[in-house]
Formats: sequence, structure tokens, C-alpha cells
Amino acid sequence: MDNTPQSTNKKALLSLAIGGFGIGLTEFVIMGILPNIADSLDISIPKAGHFIAIYALGVVIGAPVMARITNSLNPKKTLLFLMLWFTLFNTLSAFSGNYWTMMLFRFLSGMPHGAFFGIGAVVSGYLAKPGKSAQAMAIMFSGLTVANILGVPLGTYIGQELHWSYSFMLVGIAGIATLSSLYFWMPQKELEEADNPKSQSPSPGLRNKKLWALIVLTTVGTGGFFAWYSYIAPLVINVTKLPEANVGYIMIVAGVGMFLGNFLGARMVEIFNPVKSVVISMLSMTTILFLNSIFASNQIAIFVLSFIVGVITFSITAPIQIAIIKAAKGAEKLGSSMNQSAFNMGNASGAYLGGLPMVFGLGFNYASVVGSILACIGACIGMAILYTQKSKKN
Repeated sequence: MDNTPQSTNKKALLSLAIGGFGIGLTEFVIMGILPNIADSLDISIPKAGHFIAIYALGVVIGAPVMARITNSLNPKKTLLFLMLWFTLFNTLSAFSGNYWTMMLFRFLSGMPHGAFFGIGAVVSGYLAKPGKSAQAMAIMFSGLTVANILGVPLGTYIGQELHWSYSFMLVGIAGIATLSSLYFWMPQKELEEADNPKSQSPSPGLRNKKLWALIVLTTVGTGGFFAWYSYIAPLVINVTKLPEANVGYIMIVAGVGMFLGNFLGARMVEIFNPVKSVVISMLSMTTILFLNSIFASNQIAIFVLSFIVGVITFSITAPIQIAIIKAAKGAEKLGSSMNQSAFNMGNASGAYLGGLPMVFGLGFNYASVVGSILACIGACIGMAILYTQKSKKN
């Protein structure tokens, strides 16, 4: 938007990145403090794992629901509402005294996740200079990658050394910081003019077959990453034969790769069609995950491969989000939010399918084979979309 000062735009994008940091923190820190929560609530670790699943369910259900109920609000008020909800229920999670209370608060904590990223992606496009919407989105999603590099290790340490509740209080602090930055830094008038909700009708965008094909692509293709990532700890310990402490280092290396890949994806959109960018990344993921299954036993290769997987995976983020927004014309915020639901469905399905080889007695490296297959299917869906587009033009 030309009439908005660029200094304001940068601060506004930073406020979205802070929100992304808080969301990434609450989504992933629980994995490191799960035994502590289980012990405190006097439940088994597998039962405590339900807190991860119920959060993902909250994201899947909450993304379209929150996008719908905030449709009449202007973008700034929408983001403030979503982050207030997020801050409230994540803070309340710290005071959960039993299994069912924690389940309720984790579900409610997940509800604004997808809508915040989905609507934030649309808003970042409004704030961007012409032709730079992908870079603006990358800035927002950088908060999620920084959470994986710094926030999650810090939150895990605090939760293990002090008490798990302090980890969720840390999320609450991140939420308050986001609310403050959104209130003071996010412009209102300019966003209202860009959004112009009265001229939008959600029906045409949601009837677009390309939109639904892209959502399926996200669900299946990114499931390839989660098939690998969900079993990174047993892979490192049992296949690579490294001490358990190295799992954290490898996750940080992957997180650095995610940070760089996020901005690589933004650059790719400036060179290629968004869907073509996704196809390139999916084919690259197909290759690297297959190589990971072969060379995972090598202690140097595992670090290199984990870094590359992180780069490739997050190079998909901006291109797929832009493709979704373009396909959902007239329902951009809802379509963008639904794509965040698709990421979380990919998380759940990838983790389940990646675990199947172990059920049949195969090694942990076979989860990467499953991931490679899922990424390949995602690439094929992308190529089918490109072929259909080309046929329509002809």
C-alpha cells in the first residue's frame, strides 16, 4: 500500500512475527515438557500426548470458524481479538489442575492459530510494497521459525527446571507482547480501505476447484515433512546412534534451515509461478527425504540433511499461501485460514502414516520413505494444477 509509511509497515509486520513466535512456542514447546505435565497431572505420557492432538484439532476446527465469526470486523480488530483469545486460554492452561481442564484449554488455545496466520497472511499482503507480498508473508512466518530455534529450547528448559506451567506463562507473555505491538503498530484506516469487506462475497472463491486442490496438496505434501519430523528423536537415537542430547541440536539445525527456507520461498515466488515454486520444493523434498532414509546412520549426514529438510519445507510456506489467496478470490481470509487447517491435518496424517512402517517391524528411517512418497504425491497434485491451468489458457 503506497499511502502507508514503510516504517509503519515494518513495525506492523514485526507485530505479526511476534504473534507467530507465540503460536510456534505453544505448538511445539509442549513436546519437550510432556513428561513433566504427565507427572504433575498424574497421567501417563501417551495420555498427555492427547494435549498435542487436541490443540491440532482446535486449529483445524478453529481456522474456518474464527475466520467466519470475525468476518464483520476490520483486519486490525480481528487480529487483536484472535490474539486476546490466544493469550487468555494459553495463560489459563498454566493453571490446569487435571486432564480434562487441560484438554479444554488446549483445544481453545488452538482455535485462533490458523485464523491468525491465515488472516495475517492476507494483511501482510496489504502492507507489502507492490510485488513484495511474499517477502512480507515471510517476515510474519519468521516468528514461527525463530520460535523453533530459540523459544522452544528456552521454554523446554524453563518447564523442565522450574515447572511446566511457566512454559505456558511464557506463551502468555508473548501473547501480551503481540497484543501491545498490534495495538500500537498495526494501521487501521489503511487496512480497512484495502480489505473493503463489503465488496467481497465468499461463495465464488470457495467454489473454485483449484482452491480445494491446493488444500489437498498442502495436507498431503506437508505430511511428508511431519512423517520425518515426528520421529526425529528415535531416528537420531536408534539409527544414527547419537546420544539423546543431540536431538535438541539437530532440531535447532532444522530450525535454522526453516528460517532460511522461509525467505528462500519468498524469493522463489518472485521468479516462478507460486504453484510452480511449490512443485519445485515438493520434488526437492521427495529427493532429500529419500536420501535421509539411506544416510540417516551417518552422524555428519544427519545434521546436513536435517538442515536441508528444514530449508525445503519452509520454502513452501509463502508460495502455497499466495496461491491459496489468489485461488480464493472474494474469500481470501477464509481460504488462507483453511490452508492453516490443512497444515495441521498434514501434521496429524504425516505422523500417523510415518509410524506405520514401525508397526510392521521396519526401522525408524522408513518414516522418511513414507515422507518422500507423500511429498511426491503433493508434487504430482501441483503438476496437475499447472497442467489444468495451461490447458485452460490454450
